[in-house]
Order: sequence, then C-alpha cells, then structure tokens
Amino acid sequence: MKDRKRKQADLDALRKHLTESKNVFVTSFNKLTVAQDFELRKAVRGAGGMYEVVKNTLAEKAASGTPSQDALKGLEGTSAVAYTTGDPVALAKALTKYAKENPSFTFKAGVVEGRVVNLQAINDLANMPPKEEIYAKLLFLINAPAQRLVTALGGVGRNLAVVVDQGVKENKFGN
Repeated sequence: MKDRKRKQADLDALRKHLTESKNVFVTSFNKLTVAQDFELRKAVRGAGGMYEVVKNTLAEKAASGTPSQDALKGLEGTSAVAYTTGDPVALAKALTKYAKENPSFTFKAGVVEGRVVNLQAINDLANMPPKEEIYAKLLFLINAPAQRLVTALGGVGRNLAVVVDQGVKENKFGN
C-alpha cells in the first residue's frame, strides 16, 4: 500500500501530464495479458503518446481544473488514460487499431485540443489521414493554380511562335 507522500506524488505527476496534454483518451480494459499490455504501450509510444493505468478517484482529482476534467469525472470500472502533446490523429489511430484487435479494450471518453469529444468523434479522428498527408494535399492545392498560370502563359508564347513560324514559311510577311 502506498503512503500519503507517494499518492500525492502520483497525483501531482498525473495532474502535470493532464495539464500539458491537450489530447487525452480515456479507455477501459478487462483481462489484458502482460503481452497485450506491452503491445498496447508499444503502439502508444510509437504514436508519440503515453499510457497510464489510473485509479478513478485519482484521475478525477488530478483532472480538476484541466481541460480533461469533464472526461475524467465519475469513472467506473478499470480505467487508463493515453495522452499526447503531439498529433491526436496518430494516437487515436493506434488506440482504435488496438481496440479492433482486442475487444476487451474500449474507449470511455476523449479530449482533443482541449475539447471533450464523444466516441463517434474518436472513430472519425482515427479515420482521418495523417497530418503529413493533409499538409501534402494542401500544398498541392496551393501550388496547382500557379502551375496552371505558368502553363497558360507558356502556351501564349508558344502559340505566338507557331503563328509567326507559319507566317514565315508561307511567306505571309511582306518584304
């Protein structure tokens, strides 16, 4: 059993993580093996996040005054939090993929960019393309009009050169 100092240290550490993280996913699990837990933690780390099993009362106390306060209020059963300061899409994808492979792992709630989201929003987030792909598409869309303009301007000069060339060949220009 932990003494009061250890419990306070755990509370302070969790509060710090929840305050710094704008993206938090609250999950539930039943009867995960050590190997399954290892795989889950590995997937979360690979997505740039952290994963921590928490006591419900500790989580509620640690979350008070943070954006995660509403998501961690009144938890029941086994609970864990996965959080990241980075890309929420990557973490949502990793957790959703793991949940599909392990039905005993489920979502309870989530906080994305400081806003509480429902389970459908978590699934929608997991189905989004990665941030890099969105940036690539955006840059393509920004660049496409410039490419069309250059092509059109080049076409005008090319067409003018063809007309002049035909006029010279057909001797249309008077001497």
